[in-house]
Amino acid sequence: MDENMNDSEFLSSEMKIMNDSEEREMFNEDIPETLGILPLKNTVLYPGVVIPITVGRQKSIQLVQAANKTSDKIIGVIAQRNVEIEEPEPKDLYRFGVMAKILRLLRMPDGTITVLIQGRSRFEVQEFEQTEPYFVARLAKLLEEFPSKRDTHTLLHSLKREAQEIIDLSPSIPPEAQAILKNVKSLSFLIYFIATNLNLEVNDKQVLLEMNSLADKGQKVLEYLGQELAILELSEEINSKVRLDLDRQQKEYFLRQQIKAIHEELGDSGPEGEVDRLRHRALEKDWPMKVQEVFEKEVNKLSRLTPHMPDYAIVLNYVEWLLDLPWGNYKEENFDIKGAKDILDNDHYGLEKVKDRILEYLAVLKLKADKKAPILCFYGPPGVGKTSLGKSIARSLEREFIRISLGGVRDEAEIRGHRRTYIGAMPGRIIQGLKKAKTGNPVFMLDEIDKVGSDHRGDPSSALLEVLDPEQNDTFQDHFLEVEYDLSRVMFVCTANTLGTIHPALLDRMEIIEINGYSQEEKIEIAERHLIPRIRKEHGLKASQMRLQKRSLKRIIEGYTRESGVRNLAQKISGICRSVAKQIVMGEAESVSVSPDTLEEMLGLPRFENEVYQKIDGPGVAIGLAWTSVGGDILFIETSLSHGSGRLVMTGQLGDVMKESATLAYSYLKTKAHLYGIKNELFKHWDVHIHFPAGAVPKDGPSAGIAILSAMTSAFTQRKLVQKLAMTGEITLRGKVLPVGGIKSKVLAAKRAGIKTVVLCKSNKKDIHEIKDEYIEGLKVIYVDRMEEVLEHVLEKSKVPGALDLMAPVKEAEEREKKRLNPRIDNTGAGTYVH
Repeated sequence: MDENMNDSEFLSSEMKIMNDSEEREMFNEDIPETLGILPLKNTVLYPGVVIPITVGRQKSIQLVQAANKTSDKIIGVIAQRNVEIEEPEPKDLYRFGVMAKILRLLRMPDGTITVLIQGRSRFEVQEFEQTEPYFVARLAKLLEEFPSKRDTHTLLHSLKREAQEIIDLSPSIPPEAQAILKNVKSLSFLIYFIATNLNLEVNDKQVLLEMNSLADKGQKVLEYLGQELAILELSEEINSKVRLDLDRQQKEYFLRQQIKAIHEELGDSGPEGEVDRLRHRALEKDWPMKVQEVFEKEVNKLSRLTPHMPDYAIVLNYVEWLLDLPWGNYKEENFDIKGAKDILDNDHYGLEKVKDRILEYLAVLKLKADKKAPILCFYGPPGVGKTSLGKSIARSLEREFIRISLGGVRDEAEIRGHRRTYIGAMPGRIIQGLKKAKTGNPVFMLDEIDKVGSDHRGDPSSALLEVLDPEQNDTFQDHFLEVEYDLSRVMFVCTANTLGTIHPALLDRMEIIEINGYSQEEKIEIAERHLIPRIRKEHGLKASQMRLQKRSLKRIIEGYTRESGVRNLAQKISGICRSVAKQIVMGEAESVSVSPDTLEEMLGLPRFENEVYQKIDGPGVAIGLAWTSVGGDILFIETSLSHGSGRLVMTGQLGDVMKESATLAYSYLKTKAHLYGIKNELFKHWDVHIHFPAGAVPKDGPSAGIAILSAMTSAFTQRKLVQKLAMTGEITLRGKVLPVGGIKSKVLAAKRAGIKTVVLCKSNKKDIHEIKDEYIEGLKVIYVDRMEEVLEHVLEKSKVPGALDLMAPVKEAEEREKKRLNPRIDNTGAGTYVH
């Protein structure tokens, strides 16, 4: 970096005031044809003037060091057009500059070089011949046009007089300047000396350098001196207006008057007008006394600042944030629970338990005197309507709805805001949301709260603890505001896809409402009531132009989507609407009825196939019921026996829980084998292989115990299981049947697959009551408590025709053992056995 340095001690040893003869000799000296060029960043060097500069750029250092080794120590100096450019190119430099001589050179400890240079003749750059390792340009000398002696004398006198008046009004100008001004006799030196010390822009100084006429330069400098003198006189006049005998108590008041007088002269309303506007807005605020005190303190500070000071914008921004927040401004709420129920029913089909819990919370909120809202968390897979439920709650309460997504947030400042000491500081997203809502009691949705991260910038989950704790959030403190803000009236609603990644302490502060997803029947209803009308309208289609048959919807759900929600279903319906719109626009049809046969033309081949019932031809095959994240399904469990030593083999990519269920069922069957006519010896001579088809799909969970035991028992008794029967439940070593989850999805999957009978634990009876009767019409449900009851219902009474003789290997082993124990030697010496 190259910049001007005001160091009077450094200059004093080299400063020399030129006379007329020295002046003309300097202007008449020759300029080399080519010369190394030193760019100056924020000043202009004039002929005859001595200035120190600090050289820090590598190119400049190399040039100065090379020139200092020469005998004449001459370099070219040109000012930059833009001071912001750190590494200028030739196009970034002015065309006119000054030849300079290096008087002194000092190397500084930080690696930079301080060099004292004196301006000599002016030149114009013809072209740059090189840019590395430093700039070298071909130059043409510029001649000065000197005025007559009379004009020279007049300009000298005028310049000295104006400069002396400025020195008299400016106590900050050093006494060395007065001495130089008094002794100077050269007009050019006086002009350039004054121009160097005037507070002018680089562009203005460059204009002065490029002028050839010394008389014109003198007039220009006189003009600048006149402007500077007018400013100083105006300042003195303003100071005289407010210069009174002030005591200490009145000092602040008169300082404000002084600033006001300055702005009146400038025709600017100044900070006083801004302060009055802010104070007027504050009269409408119903905020706590502590906030009022902070506001007054900041406004008083603002009144002492001018708009050009850096702190002015910071203080003004803070005060405006205080005024923009809805302190004590609460929107009137509508606690019509029946109306809220109608809105939830209209917006969302199904989810009865979820809607009931929401209505319960709204009812409690209506009865509570403090109006502190609960913290709800909707937990479930994507696309089940968690966000839209929050919008429905806001609509039913007639509150504002604000949503922020926390997915990927890792900076604590996103929640609590930045400290005001940082550049570009802002409040956190909670305070920003309240400013946007303009009320203190909106429904505030924190979306994807399970995806909040943490790193070196802090832990946003910990910051959310205060936000979501009803016992603490009435005194929430944002780092930017630094005053307490009451969040207790805000109704926070969170959404999450999983609970495992949520901070345990944060999870403890929320009321979890689980949304498992929709059954196929519910998806069909949602599509017919909500999705199809909305998507059809978005694609410009009328109801008469497109009809989507219910059979087609069922086929889309089964073959083209695999989800808990309805997001992919909406995408497929959009694809159908686009296809129909194309046919109508091209004149191929006036209306289209989408049947299952035409789906492949619009959506392509189905991506998924659900399990359907297949007739069981032999023993050892049972049908279980499974729950997945995208709904229920039936699960075939195959068991085969082979000669062996009693090993238990399991295949089908099973998890630990499934393996434990199989081992448990095998142990229980061996214990209770006598109840079903199974000889204990069979377990020593037959290996059991249990297989779960679709081996590429991972399977786990405590719900297949009774199905595995039924398949084993069927294999060992050679009795088939009852046709079109499925079961789900876990067992214990004592033979008890335990309840399992996901009953609704499992039972509906069984109904879709063609199952006629379902076996469940008695404790799951309550889950069946949650399913609408029309969904399971014709399905028989058997409730059991023990495994003996299960096997009584699921096994056929007689063995299958052509059943295996499981005792054959047992008998063969007994015969071999008898022969081994009773050998007899015959006449030939060969061993024989006695039977």
